[in-house]
Order: sequence, then C-alpha cells, then structure tokens
Amino acid sequence: MAYKIDKDKCLGCGTCEGECPSSAISCDDDGKYVINPDLCVECGACAGVCPVEAPNA
Repeated sequence: MAYKIDKDKCLGCGTCEGECPSSAISCDDDGKYVINPDLCVECGACAGVCPVEAPNA
C-alpha cells in the first residue's frame, strides 16, 4: 500500500519531496504535498524526514 500525505498535517516544507527516491512526491496547487501511488515504492523515506509525521502508510 502506497504512502499518503495527510494534508491537514502537511506544512508544505517539501522535505519529503527531496528525500523520495522515486520522485513520487509533488506539490499540489494548494501548496501541500501529495504522493503518486503509482510511483511510490513504499520505502518510508518521506515519513522518516517529515517534521509533523504527515506521510503514513
């Protein structure tokens, strides 16, 4: 199951995007980040660097 980002928690800092090895994370029109489930390799790197624990499986 691919990771998802809780937009209510997301600060829009982009730390997760820079850490993602599969380029599955991008900024949405609202300034929050989203994960493309087709590209997510479920490595958890995004969850490991997020200061507010927005990404989760």
